[in-house]
Amino acid sequence: MNWDDFWLPIRLSLQIALLSSIVVILLGVAVSWWMSRRRFKGKVVLETLFMLPLVLPPTVVGFLLLVLLGRRSFIGKWIEWLFAAPIVFTWWAAVVASIVVSFPLVYQTMKVGFASVDRNLEDAGRSMGANEWGVFRYITLPLAFRSLISAYILGFARGLGEFGATLMIAGNIPGRTQTIPTAIYVAVDSGNTAMAWAWTCAIILISFLLLLLTGRKSA
Repeated sequence: MNWDDFWLPIRLSLQIALLSSIVVILLGVAVSWWMSRRRFKGKVVLETLFMLPLVLPPTVVGFLLLVLLGRRSFIGKWIEWLFAAPIVFTWWAAVVASIVVSFPLVYQTMKVGFASVDRNLEDAGRSMGANEWGVFRYITLPLAFRSLISAYILGFARGLGEFGATLMIAGNIPGRTQTIPTAIYVAVDSGNTAMAWAWTCAIILISFLLLLLTGRKSA
Protein backbone atom coordinates (compact mmCIF):
# COMPACT_ATOMS: atom_id res chain seq x y z
CA MET A 1 0.00 0.00 0.00
CA ASN A 2 1.35 3.40 -1.01
CA TRP A 3 1.18 5.61 2.08
CA ASP A 4 1.29 8.83 0.06
CA ASP A 5 -1.80 7.71 -1.85
CA PHE A 6 -3.43 6.73 1.45
CA TRP A 7 -2.85 10.01 3.28
CA LEU A 8 -3.64 12.39 0.43
CA PRO A 9 -7.47 11.98 0.46
CA ILE A 10 -7.48 12.06 4.26
CA ARG A 11 -5.54 15.30 4.39
CA LEU A 12 -7.69 16.84 1.68
CA SER A 13 -10.91 15.74 3.41
CA LEU A 14 -9.79 17.23 6.72
CA GLN A 15 -8.85 20.52 5.05
CA ILE A 16 -12.21 20.74 3.26
CA ALA A 17 -14.14 19.80 6.40
CA LEU A 18 -12.21 22.33 8.50
CA LEU A 19 -12.85 25.26 6.18
CA SER A 20 -16.48 24.34 5.45
CA SER A 21 -17.23 23.81 9.15
CA ILE A 22 -15.87 27.26 10.04
CA VAL A 23 -17.99 28.91 7.35
CA VAL A 24 -21.10 26.90 8.18
CA ILE A 25 -20.91 27.47 11.94
CA LEU A 26 -20.68 31.23 11.43
CA LEU A 27 -23.53 31.15 8.92
CA GLY A 28 -25.59 28.72 10.97
CA VAL A 29 -25.25 30.69 14.20
CA ALA A 30 -26.18 33.97 12.52
CA VAL A 31 -29.17 32.57 10.62
CA SER A 32 -30.53 30.43 13.48
CA TRP A 33 -30.24 33.31 15.97
CA TRP A 34 -32.01 35.70 13.60
CA MET A 35 -34.73 33.16 12.78
CA SER A 36 -35.29 32.28 16.44
CA ARG A 37 -35.92 35.94 17.28
CA ARG A 38 -38.17 36.83 14.34
CA ARG A 39 -41.76 36.13 13.34
CA PHE A 40 -42.81 36.81 9.74
CA LYS A 41 -45.01 35.41 7.01
CA GLY A 42 -43.35 32.58 5.15
CA LYS A 43 -40.98 31.66 8.00
CA VAL A 44 -42.01 27.99 7.89
CA VAL A 45 -41.40 27.86 4.14
CA LEU A 46 -37.95 29.42 4.54
CA GLU A 47 -37.00 27.00 7.32
CA THR A 48 -38.17 24.13 5.15
CA LEU A 49 -35.84 25.31 2.39
CA PHE A 50 -32.98 25.43 4.90
CA MET A 51 -33.64 21.80 5.86
CA LEU A 52 -34.08 20.44 2.32
CA PRO A 53 -30.43 19.36 1.82
CA LEU A 54 -30.86 17.07 4.82
CA VAL A 55 -33.53 14.96 3.12
CA LEU A 56 -32.74 15.36 -0.58
CA PRO A 57 -30.48 12.75 -2.21
CA PRO A 58 -26.91 14.11 -2.25
CA THR A 59 -26.77 13.67 -6.02
CA VAL A 60 -29.78 15.98 -6.37
CA VAL A 61 -28.06 18.59 -4.21
CA GLY A 62 -24.91 18.19 -6.30
CA PHE A 63 -26.84 18.53 -9.56
CA LEU A 64 -28.56 21.70 -8.36
CA LEU A 65 -25.21 23.16 -7.29
CA LEU A 66 -23.73 22.19 -10.66
CA VAL A 67 -26.51 24.04 -12.45
CA LEU A 68 -26.30 27.02 -10.08
CA LEU A 69 -22.51 27.38 -10.18
CA GLY A 70 -21.81 25.97 -13.65
CA ARG A 71 -20.26 27.99 -16.45
CA ARG A 72 -23.63 28.61 -18.08
CA SER A 73 -25.25 30.21 -15.03
CA PHE A 74 -25.01 33.86 -14.10
CA ILE A 75 -23.34 33.04 -10.78
CA GLY A 76 -20.89 30.67 -12.46
CA LYS A 77 -19.98 33.27 -15.10
CA TRP A 78 -19.52 35.92 -12.41
CA ILE A 79 -17.24 33.65 -10.35
CA GLU A 80 -15.20 32.79 -13.44
CA TRP A 81 -14.88 36.49 -14.31
CA LEU A 82 -13.89 37.36 -10.75
CA PHE A 83 -11.29 34.62 -10.23
CA ALA A 84 -10.38 33.95 -13.88
CA ALA A 85 -11.35 30.30 -13.42
CA PRO A 86 -14.56 28.30 -12.95
CA ILE A 87 -15.39 26.94 -9.51
CA VAL A 88 -16.78 23.56 -10.58
CA PHE A 89 -14.41 20.58 -10.33
CA THR A 90 -12.12 22.45 -7.97
CA TRP A 91 -11.23 22.20 -4.27
CA TRP A 92 -13.54 25.14 -3.59
CA ALA A 93 -16.47 23.30 -5.14
CA ALA A 94 -15.97 20.52 -2.60
CA VAL A 95 -16.03 23.14 0.18
CA VAL A 96 -19.29 24.59 -1.16
CA ALA A 97 -20.86 21.12 -1.30
CA SER A 98 -19.83 20.43 2.30
CA ILE A 99 -21.26 23.75 3.45
CA VAL A 100 -24.61 23.14 1.79
CA VAL A 101 -25.12 19.59 3.08
CA SER A 102 -23.94 20.33 6.64
CA PHE A 103 -25.86 23.60 7.09
CA PRO A 104 -29.19 21.94 8.08
CA LEU A 105 -27.54 20.04 10.95
CA VAL A 106 -25.82 23.15 12.26
CA TYR A 107 -28.91 25.29 11.83
CA GLN A 108 -31.21 22.86 13.62
CA THR A 109 -28.76 22.29 16.49
CA MET A 110 -28.24 26.00 17.07
CA LYS A 111 -31.96 26.71 16.74
CA VAL A 112 -32.65 24.29 19.59
CA GLY A 113 -29.77 25.79 21.58
CA PHE A 114 -31.04 29.35 21.22
CA ALA A 115 -34.60 28.25 22.01
CA SER A 116 -33.38 26.86 25.34
CA VAL A 117 -31.97 30.23 26.46
CA ASP A 118 -34.12 31.96 29.06
CA ARG A 119 -35.56 35.08 27.43
CA ASN A 120 -35.88 36.72 30.87
CA LEU A 121 -32.09 36.77 31.18
CA GLU A 122 -31.82 38.46 27.79
CA ASP A 123 -34.47 41.01 28.77
CA ALA A 124 -32.60 41.66 32.00
CA GLY A 125 -29.48 42.45 30.01
CA ARG A 126 -31.38 44.85 27.80
CA SER A 127 -32.91 46.57 30.82
CA MET A 128 -29.38 47.20 32.11
CA GLY A 129 -28.47 49.03 28.90
CA ALA A 130 -26.93 46.26 26.77
CA ASN A 131 -27.55 46.46 23.04
CA GLU A 132 -28.53 43.41 20.96
CA TRP A 133 -24.92 42.56 20.15
CA GLY A 134 -24.00 42.75 23.83
CA VAL A 135 -26.93 40.54 24.82
CA PHE A 136 -25.98 38.00 22.15
CA ARG A 137 -22.27 38.01 22.99
CA TYR A 138 -22.42 37.98 26.78
CA ILE A 139 -25.71 36.20 27.52
CA THR A 140 -27.20 34.23 24.62
CA LEU A 141 -24.05 32.70 23.15
CA PRO A 142 -22.49 31.58 26.47
CA LEU A 143 -25.77 29.94 27.51
CA ALA A 144 -25.97 28.13 24.16
CA PHE A 145 -22.29 27.21 24.14
CA ARG A 146 -22.84 23.44 24.39
CA SER A 147 -25.10 23.58 21.38
CA LEU A 148 -22.45 25.62 19.57
CA ILE A 149 -19.80 22.95 20.18
CA SER A 150 -22.15 20.15 19.16
CA ALA A 151 -23.20 22.03 16.02
CA TYR A 152 -19.60 22.60 14.97
CA ILE A 153 -18.58 18.97 15.47
CA LEU A 154 -21.66 17.67 13.65
CA GLY A 155 -21.04 20.10 10.80
CA PHE A 156 -17.41 19.02 10.58
CA ALA A 157 -18.34 15.33 10.59
CA ARG A 158 -21.06 15.82 7.96
CA GLY A 159 -18.69 17.73 5.70
CA LEU A 160 -16.03 15.06 6.17
CA GLY A 161 -18.36 12.30 5.02
CA GLU A 162 -19.97 14.11 2.09
CA PHE A 163 -19.92 12.07 -1.12
CA GLY A 164 -22.75 12.54 -3.64
CA ALA A 165 -22.83 16.32 -3.91
CA THR A 166 -19.03 16.51 -3.89
CA LEU A 167 -18.73 13.96 -6.68
CA MET A 168 -21.26 15.88 -8.81
CA ILE A 169 -19.79 19.36 -8.46
CA ALA A 170 -16.11 18.73 -7.62
CA GLY A 171 -15.45 15.42 -9.30
CA ASN A 172 -12.84 12.91 -8.20
CA ILE A 173 -9.47 14.35 -9.16
CA PRO A 174 -6.62 12.73 -7.17
CA GLY A 175 -4.68 15.33 -5.21
CA ARG A 176 -7.20 18.06 -5.96
CA THR A 177 -10.77 17.01 -5.18
CA GLN A 178 -10.54 13.34 -4.20
CA THR A 179 -11.86 13.03 -0.64
CA ILE A 180 -12.06 9.88 1.50
CA PRO A 181 -15.59 8.89 0.39
CA THR A 182 -14.82 9.30 -3.32
CA ALA A 183 -11.48 7.52 -2.87
CA ILE A 184 -13.28 4.57 -1.26
CA TYR A 185 -15.74 4.46 -4.15
CA VAL A 186 -12.96 4.37 -6.75
CA ALA A 187 -10.96 1.81 -4.76
CA VAL A 188 -13.95 -0.56 -4.54
CA ASP A 189 -14.80 -0.02 -8.21
CA SER A 190 -11.22 -0.86 -9.24
CA GLY A 191 -10.97 -3.89 -6.95
CA ASN A 192 -8.44 -2.34 -4.57
CA THR A 193 -10.02 -3.77 -1.44
CA ALA A 194 -7.03 -3.12 0.81
CA MET A 195 -7.08 0.65 0.20
CA ALA A 196 -10.87 0.72 0.49
CA TRP A 197 -10.67 -0.93 3.91
CA ALA A 198 -7.86 1.37 5.03
CA TRP A 199 -9.82 4.52 4.13
CA THR A 200 -13.01 3.05 5.58
CA CYS A 201 -11.33 2.33 8.90
CA ALA A 202 -9.80 5.82 8.91
CA ILE A 203 -13.10 7.65 8.38
CA ILE A 204 -14.90 5.39 10.89
CA LEU A 205 -12.26 6.19 13.49
CA ILE A 206 -12.39 9.94 12.83
CA SER A 207 -16.21 9.98 12.85
CA PHE A 208 -16.35 7.90 16.03
CA LEU A 209 -14.02 10.28 17.83
CA LEU A 210 -16.03 13.29 16.66
CA LEU A 211 -19.34 11.78 17.82
CA LEU A 212 -17.75 10.74 21.10
CA LEU A 213 -16.58 14.28 21.63
CA THR A 214 -20.07 15.57 20.83
CA GLY A 215 -21.58 13.22 23.41
CA ARG A 216 -19.14 14.32 26.10
CA LYS A 217 -19.72 18.01 25.40
CA SER A 218 -23.51 17.65 25.53
CA ALA A 219 -23.47 15.49 28.67
